[in-house]
Amino acid sequence: MLMNLSEQERIRRESLQALRKMGIDPYPADTFDVNATAREILEKYPEDHSLYQDVRIAGRIMSRRIMGAASFAEIQDNTGRIQIYLKRDELCPGEDKSFYNTAFKRLMDIGDIVGVRGYVFITKMGETTIHVRELKLLAKSLRPLPVVKETEDKVYDAFTDAEQRYRQRYLDLIVNPEVRDVFLQRSRLIRSMRDFLNEKGYLEVETPVLQPLYGGAAARPFKTYHNTLDTTLYLRIANELYLKRLIVGGYDGVFEFAKDFRNEGMSRFHNPEFTQMELYVAYKDYEWMMGLVEEMVERIALDMHGTTQIQSGEHRIDFKRPWKRYTMFEVIREFTGTDISGMDENELRKTAGRLEVDTDPTMGKGKIIDEIFGETCEPRLIQPTFITDYPVEMSPLAKKHRTREGLVERFEAICNGKEICNAFSELNDPLDQRRRFEEQLELGRRGDTESMILDEDFLKALEFGMPPTAGLGIGIDRLAMIMTGAHSIQDVLFFPQMRPEKKATVAGDQEFRDAGVGDAWIPLLRQKGINTLEGLREANPNKLRNDLNGLRKKMKLDVPALQPEEVEEWVRAV
Repeated sequence: MLMNLSEQERIRRESLQALRKMGIDPYPADTFDVNATAREILEKYPEDHSLYQDVRIAGRIMSRRIMGAASFAEIQDNTGRIQIYLKRDELCPGEDKSFYNTAFKRLMDIGDIVGVRGYVFITKMGETTIHVRELKLLAKSLRPLPVVKETEDKVYDAFTDAEQRYRQRYLDLIVNPEVRDVFLQRSRLIRSMRDFLNEKGYLEVETPVLQPLYGGAAARPFKTYHNTLDTTLYLRIANELYLKRLIVGGYDGVFEFAKDFRNEGMSRFHNPEFTQMELYVAYKDYEWMMGLVEEMVERIALDMHGTTQIQSGEHRIDFKRPWKRYTMFEVIREFTGTDISGMDENELRKTAGRLEVDTDPTMGKGKIIDEIFGETCEPRLIQPTFITDYPVEMSPLAKKHRTREGLVERFEAICNGKEICNAFSELNDPLDQRRRFEEQLELGRRGDTESMILDEDFLKALEFGMPPTAGLGIGIDRLAMIMTGAHSIQDVLFFPQMRPEKKATVAGDQEFRDAGVGDAWIPLLRQKGINTLEGLREANPNKLRNDLNGLRKKMKLDVPALQPEEVEEWVRAV
């Protein structure tokens, strides 16, 4: 394993051992009691210099300026960065100065986590600083952080590669503090929504993630297997059918913040694992639910930003009530000039073709209408808009419209070109529900992999009687994207799903020999972090020669210094 380490990683491991030899535990077990944060000190001390005269703070070293017998450093805690000042003779009041001269100056690094105790003062340059009386190493960092250099008008070597940021979110949070703010905002969003629903008197509940039958949405599930029960189970695609069972059981209002899972493609708007809040309220309908959604989202915007107007990318979005409303057929007519309300499946398929909307033979009327809407209308709906009264074929769990034949009482809220919520007057006629499920089974036989299945236990529950109910599912991740101005759903998920990382195969010594690398130089190549032929091919020959000759001199190797043409030949050979 050690041969694959970079030079800096090797040095840090050597520093770790040296610290232990000095009697310094690089990973102490005892508590370090923090009594202040960087943000508190920076905000409050300039107003009252009597504060923080015995302050204890912990954080990660992010920069250092060593000046002989005194040094400055910057540490970062959960709230931000603050400067610290260290003086050798105060840290080491006796004759033994090794803790400062050796442990701090030579063996501690940027990225190490330390605890400091001292008092706060303001430097001649006007910077609020902690004068350190005691310094304790709390965790030694064995890998170097990306070094982000800043000048007054430019940032260099920023950790901005999206794929690496998502794969190593922990590193992203360390070196890009603004990322933390996105997740603080997401937390405020959920707290605001939860407070709103609790104030309404609804009960927060939990329903199964592992389900014997998946239902409540049109989506492909993830499948697993329970060994003890000897049965197939599915990760839930929605929690709707279980929450409705609770309405049957007598609760008037229930909601759940749920992790759901759908085995579908990934994009900047889709992640296979996502969060939604589902709410069901008895004796209400979808018209009432539209009013509640407007009220709730307006409240969230105010709680998060103090205004209903949010900048999301290039758009200024206003969540102030009331929102605009279209029926499904009205909005398609508005943006395409075509009235599809009386069309059968064949006519819809021809219309989709004329509108350059792709369809396939597995799609029924509902799917085709959904595709037409999604391609021609949805991206153009920027301000929050309710789309209502969907065709019955699109909504197997919604109640038929009370006045319009062939439609159901359903709405979606569209904002910034994407759906953020879906809601129904819930179907509570068990016989009609059975017919709808059977129609879904027929679509499944035609090849629709996202059609719903028939859930006999849910139908049994409906047969005991479910009161008229309004139901809502609202996507937390997409709403968080809008409320934080994020470009991608991955930006509002701590650990988004990623494709497996392609790892370079470490080259064996013989592969390096075949490229002309002498045995004495192979360990030095590895020490410089070159463990693959691809890495050797991409190396700068002049820099590599200088680095290897430097290591040769440092390690006093009895081999001639490398010449430029030798290294150039290695690089060409691979």
